[in-house]
Amino acid sequence: MVFSGNNVLVTGSSRGIGAEIAKTLAGFGLKVWVHYRSGAVQADAVKEEIEAAGGKAAVIGFDVSDEAAFVDAIKTIIDSDGELSYLVNNAGITNDKLAMRMKTDDFMSVINANLTSCFVGCRESMKVMRKKKFGSVVNISSIIGETGNAGQTNYAASKGGVIAMTKSFAIEAATSGIRYNSITPGFISTEMTEVLVDEIKDGINAKIPMQRMGKASEVAEATAFLLSDHASYITGETLKVNGGMNMA
Repeated sequence: MVFSGNNVLVTGSSRGIGAEIAKTLAGFGLKVWVHYRSGAVQADAVKEEIEAAGGKAAVIGFDVSDEAAFVDAIKTIIDSDGELSYLVNNAGITNDKLAMRMKTDDFMSVINANLTSCFVGCRESMKVMRKKKFGSVVNISSIIGETGNAGQTNYAASKGGVIAMTKSFAIEAATSGIRYNSITPGFISTEMTEVLVDEIKDGINAKIPMQRMGKASEVAEATAFLLSDHASYITGETLKVNGGMNMA
């Protein structure tokens, strides 16, 4: 894929889908800022893997739910590289409970980590990217933000909000040459799903038309496409990477 920009910040990229996105983008020649909140060792390992493959990477640590810290992190990147070409808002948390037992703090902790942080990233990236009239942002949402799920009212609200918010940013930023898109992964095979017993995995796969969970690399490749020059006329869209689970 072709990229006109030079660097990218991928939040939540010390492990899982985020790490795969970071490694994939580095493989296309971008300098990747590998972000972590608490997994410094894992982030360093991702950086070392990227560099061992001939890529460029730097590690940056901060809490995405801390607005001042997020703003400072982007300033650090600008001070280092002179620009921020791309952003992937991937960091997020869950705090599952049935709605009737969910306290407001349980709800807001997920909203702040998943949605408010994404807003801050989108806003700050727009401020930076509009100076060059170039940039692209991909927000990682979830199939749960489209369908809802029992026990995940807070998560569904946060990820559904990401989808709607992405469209609004896309409208506001279009004349500045900045694109905003989102991706809604379905069930993706990661460290979290690997611990599930075969019976549960089989039950999940039975609900997926393609009869298997997705790979982190498949989300990463979709992210790379939306960021790249190949998607230069795509903005405000939601790309479903879910094996056909939700086609609406």
